[in-house]
Amino acid sequence: MAARKTVTVVFCDIANSTPLGEALDPEVMRGVMERYFDAVRGELERHGGTVEKFIGDAAMAVFGIPVVHDDDALRAVRAAIDMRTALGALNRELEETHGVRLSIRTGVNTGEVVAGDPTDRQSFATGTAVATTQRLEAAARSGEILLGDSTYRLVSNAVLVEPLEPLTLKGKAEPVRAWRLLGVVEGAPPFPRRFDAPMVGREEELASLRAQLEAAEQERRCRLATIVGPAGIGKSRLGDELFSATRGRATTLVGRCLAYGEGITYWPLRGIVLSATGSLSREGIAQFLEGAEHADRIADRIAGAVGTAESPPGTEETFWAVRRFLEHLAREEPLILGIDELQWAEPTFLDLIEYLVGWTTDAPIVILGLARPELLEQRPTWSATSSLVLALGPLSGAESERLVEVLGGGIGEVDRDRILAGAEGNPLFVEQMLALAVEGGRREEIPPTIQALLAARLDRLDAEERSVLERAAVIGREFTAGAVATLSGNEPVAPTLLSLVRRELIEPDRSLIPGDDGFRFRHILIRDAAYLGLAKESRAGLHERYADWLERAAPGVDEIVGYHLEQAFRYRQELGPVDATLATRAGERLGRAGRRAIGRGDVPAAVNLLTRAAALLPDSHDERREILPILGSALMRTGDFGRAERVLDEALESARAAGDRRLELRTLIEREFFRAFTRPEEPVEDIVAVADSAIPLLEELGDDIGLAKAWWLKSEMHLHAFRWAARTEHLERALEYARRAGDAGEQATIAAQLAQAVYYGPAPVPTAIARCERLLREVPTTRSLRASVTGALAGLRAMQGDFDEARRLQEEARKIWQELGQRFRIAMRSLIAADIELLADRPQEATAVLRWAYNELSAMGAQSVIPPISAFLADALCEEGQFEEAERFATLAKEEATPVDVVAQVMWRVALARATGETSLGREAVVLAERTDSPELKARAYAAAGDLGKARRAHEAKGNVAAARRLLARQTASS
Repeated sequence: MAARKTVTVVFCDIANSTPLGEALDPEVMRGVMERYFDAVRGELERHGGTVEKFIGDAAMAVFGIPVVHDDDALRAVRAAIDMRTALGALNRELEETHGVRLSIRTGVNTGEVVAGDPTDRQSFATGTAVATTQRLEAAARSGEILLGDSTYRLVSNAVLVEPLEPLTLKGKAEPVRAWRLLGVVEGAPPFPRRFDAPMVGREEELASLRAQLEAAEQERRCRLATIVGPAGIGKSRLGDELFSATRGRATTLVGRCLAYGEGITYWPLRGIVLSATGSLSREGIAQFLEGAEHADRIADRIAGAVGTAESPPGTEETFWAVRRFLEHLAREEPLILGIDELQWAEPTFLDLIEYLVGWTTDAPIVILGLARPELLEQRPTWSATSSLVLALGPLSGAESERLVEVLGGGIGEVDRDRILAGAEGNPLFVEQMLALAVEGGRREEIPPTIQALLAARLDRLDAEERSVLERAAVIGREFTAGAVATLSGNEPVAPTLLSLVRRELIEPDRSLIPGDDGFRFRHILIRDAAYLGLAKESRAGLHERYADWLERAAPGVDEIVGYHLEQAFRYRQELGPVDATLATRAGERLGRAGRRAIGRGDVPAAVNLLTRAAALLPDSHDERREILPILGSALMRTGDFGRAERVLDEALESARAAGDRRLELRTLIEREFFRAFTRPEEPVEDIVAVADSAIPLLEELGDDIGLAKAWWLKSEMHLHAFRWAARTEHLERALEYARRAGDAGEQATIAAQLAQAVYYGPAPVPTAIARCERLLREVPTTRSLRASVTGALAGLRAMQGDFDEARRLQEEARKIWQELGQRFRIAMRSLIAADIELLADRPQEATAVLRWAYNELSAMGAQSVIPPISAFLADALCEEGQFEEAERFATLAKEEATPVDVVAQVMWRVALARATGETSLGREAVVLAERTDSPELKARAYAAAGDLGKARRAHEAKGNVAAARRLLARQTASS
């Protein structure tokens, strides 16, 4: 079966091959080409590449087929360098025999391809990554190796390059970044790591390793400590920290096992010997051992093991020589040997380590092995040999946050939270995701370094394990055994799932389906890597099959069923013509899920679900017409007024085209709500006219929900006039219609408006508190309603002087609105939050809240509410003593407020009177405020006009004890 893989492609050919063919006899030319192909193939295959084809004098190889390795890009780059070196040796022979030289040009590029099934001998790769590699090769000059940018990102720390001007390549719409390869840095990791930053966490593990060194010193023996964990979990970092902590006390030497190559059994010894002696030659080693017993014999065996001399026969002799060499090193101070990537060690090298642990005498040595979990599977006896096995787990949430702070990067809170959630405590993942965010990568993108690590891990699974894991990945982060079995043709999958648990790819989890075992991926990025390995045709089929199964097994999960049907449709759409029935099924279920989200007050989810549903459903579909006005209303609540207008216009056009009078009336009402917020110049009479004309028609249609919305809309005229008793009366009627319709969501929305009305209106504080509490008891409570009522109660408690409780309630409300994505609601209710701080005599906090609200509402384009917010901010600035800035915001409100916006007209006069001392403006404010029934607005106007006694009595009428006390104190102080 075909699979999608990220691979690295190498493409090379002979430069100027035509003159060469003309100069040589065809038989000679054939021989030359055979030797060229042998040299090229040898280097490509030695580094783990698969030679796919030879075309003329060109060769193409892929690194990552049939098995992906996490260092495929670096292998490919090394192979390209070694091909050029091998060609140099071949050229010396060709010049002597035929008087000719060959020169190649090479392109190396990494990208996603579709690979056939190697069992069917169809493993060749296809995709734009292959074509781009060939174009890079064609752009190279004789002897050059050009790297694509995707390859460079994966090997940047291990190569020397020169940047090129972006190349214009055939078939590419945009110029392509490329790099000229100059060389490879031996032993360097492929991508940069941040080992310069302080280590976070792992204090207990470091202490355990230091204890191993102390024990080795006391016993004067060799001890083996092994750090085990998946790639990126921090094994190397912990080892480096041990080396740093023991510097000056112990000699530290490091070797690294290779995953590929010839004659690599003792490869880790090369780094150890070179660091210790400064030489790999037999003579250099012997000189270092001068004076030691059997120095020449040891040097012979060591040089043979590291490949710089003929290797004398006998593994036992080599083991003996290595032991005596290390004992010599540890004669003056303890020795720590770090062996990295131990899971790739040859069995003989593992035998050597076990031999050293058992036979080393009178020498304090710690062998520190760093390995992935596969080592313990390959070598079950290893744990018994090790005196310490540290299985590293993820960092805690607090440690991950500290790591992000330590690494820095200047990212925003959204990116920080996304990185913490996605990395799940893996330090490398934190580091690489942070680097990608700083570089401006897409938020949903997996850093290529992480993708390479995970893809390589998955490619080591057998076919059955890989198949089961991919089917689980289609389901999601959490899945059940029954669902996977269904997608696997009802084959038994329990043994395979347990094997994947042992490999630490998945773990048991709770199940949402009774009687079915639940599991989850250990890391979301493992799930993503497994999913990305599936061909799109396979993904589409599995998504559809899972949706069908889920409808039978767990009815009522429309959002999940809709998602899988949507994915199936989208992938089939990418691959060619597709039956629209699949899109309609998906849209219907997403639409139902979106309606439910609105009912529970989850506005961001509703916007997401309804947007996707509208995109999938045909224009003529009844469900699409129904959800468009709902979507427009939801967009308003999130503050996305631009999209809301477009959606409502489309909804009105669709309803009229279908002749659906009921839906047309509802949409007209929703559009008037939109205009009330965004077009302050629109006369209030026009809003009332829409409501008044709709009400009798909706009564004829028996549309209770439409009537609820119409009475709510009609109450907007009283909102502008700040006549709260009349607004309350209209809202109570609207609530009754919503009750008749049995629409819990609409009841909650209207009840939230009622809570605001009793806060600002003439109802005394105790009565207002009782009404709010009754709303929570009588109306089906959504989280949005709880936030609205809690926010109103916060302000009412502040009026009673209970500021701690007021702030607690306000914060509770704000958190709910934040979780629900109701930006507009948070900004508007900031007026109450500011009231709380002013009553508590904390004007600076009040102005901070109102500044934030002003900026948010300005960004949303909610023009109708900017003037009152500006005016209240100006008044708070006066309280703070910032009169010049207060005058600026009051003037802004004066210039932008419409004549019918009573609260803005009153408050800009109040603020300007306080800022400038013009009490005549205060008297004008009093005239306007007395037309309202808001005690608090009247009190502010009276105070600005200099009548503190009347202002205090207005506060007392409301029951605003805190404000009345403040005014009394001011009166007393002034007298």
